[in-house]
Amino acid sequence: MRSVPSIIHLDMDAFFAAVEQASKPSLRGKPVIVGGLGGRGVVSTASYEARKFGVHSAMPMAQARRLCPNAAFLTGRFEAYRANSEIVMSLLRERSPLVEPLSLDEAFVDLEAGPYGPALAAATPAEGAQLVLALAEDLRADIVERTGLTASVGAAASKLMAKIASEQAKPDGLVLIEPGSEKSVLAPMPVRALPGIGPATEQALRRAGLTSVADLAEAGFEDLVGLLGKAHGAGVFQMALGWDERPVVADRDAKSVSVEDTFEVDLADRDRILREIDHLAARCVRRLRAAGRSGRTVVLKVRRFDFSTLTRSETLGGPTDEPEVIAATARRLAMQVDTTGGVRLLGVGVTQLADYTQEDLFAQLEREEKGEADGEAEGEGEDGIEEAEGAPGEPAVRRWWPGQDVTHREFGPGWVQGSGVGRVTVRFETPYSERPGRVRTFAVDDEGLVASGALPLRPPAVEG
Repeated sequence: MRSVPSIIHLDMDAFFAAVEQASKPSLRGKPVIVGGLGGRGVVSTASYEARKFGVHSAMPMAQARRLCPNAAFLTGRFEAYRANSEIVMSLLRERSPLVEPLSLDEAFVDLEAGPYGPALAAATPAEGAQLVLALAEDLRADIVERTGLTASVGAAASKLMAKIASEQAKPDGLVLIEPGSEKSVLAPMPVRALPGIGPATEQALRRAGLTSVADLAEAGFEDLVGLLGKAHGAGVFQMALGWDERPVVADRDAKSVSVEDTFEVDLADRDRILREIDHLAARCVRRLRAAGRSGRTVVLKVRRFDFSTLTRSETLGGPTDEPEVIAATARRLAMQVDTTGGVRLLGVGVTQLADYTQEDLFAQLEREEKGEADGEAEGEGEDGIEEAEGAPGEPAVRRWWPGQDVTHREFGPGWVQGSGVGRVTVRFETPYSERPGRVRTFAVDDEGLVASGALPLRPPAVEG
């Protein structure tokens, strides 16, 4: 264990919701909930204003609506979240080459490996702690300056304690745990404060009378191994004593990219199921390309009406990021699954990721068989708005999603507040607007309204 608290854990505060509030002046200081908006959707992130009403991540969206009916309910904008995540991660890498991202909004950093490493190595424990505090405060200030977002930071001598410190720092704070104080800091905490202890393990420990971390430390190695098994019991005992020598591992690589949808009504029509697979494949490819990756194995996930979950996979001849190839492969996999009773959830993913794409004949054959025109007519249109298939002989109806970035030919950039009965309501404002923007309503097929990319949260610097 280190004598200087030189490992920090950074966690952005309510990241997705905070990006939405920063992007939309009319939502600042108000409850915002991001996630799936269907009847079976779940909350991805809730702003702190929404959390006061009891809303939290992974909660069913229907329950969130009951608890906080006046919140803004928005679909996620992955492009905007990734862009701001990249800014934050670049700021972390300025402090050290050893940055271990855990997600878009969370990472460990080993400051000893960075430019201040020699100073930390030469410092006394007290001097080292003061230097770490100064570096962490500078980091938080830089994040605010570059994005307008806040972050909570924990500093400690290990990854375990840095993570616990950042939890204590939330929201928008900084907590440093002095080396040597780990056991006393952990002792009064509930057992669930330790990573890897979920509801089932908590219940097993509770039945044995172990409810706090101090109880775990007092129980000892043998008792915990007897309760939880050799590997898990040994790990829990070490954590209860504050022992953690895991290194920070730079750029922990994602092993897969996937998307999935849960449907309000079980899907029984096979043609509808195949269309949904096409849409999921297109979304999966957007994420894949945003990460600069390609993949060799396509995975289909199907949860049936009885909650049984099946996965099927197919490995291609080489890595690809072609939507036609991934969609066609997922369709073939779907034909291997019995869906006669109805489908509750579908997912499409890609594994065996690579940093390049091999040109192969699969993509060319799929394009020739399906045709580019057919690809535009079904699923997403040229402007990036999803189109719902109409009745035979009728044009497709454009779908607009709450929170979506749009631009109107006359009124400029804004975002969708809602849509229905052939109308779409847009609030025209940007991250740089001094006050909430005006609201206007259009027909869903208004030719002047198109989807647009997310604007940066801070205006680009003017050269000259």
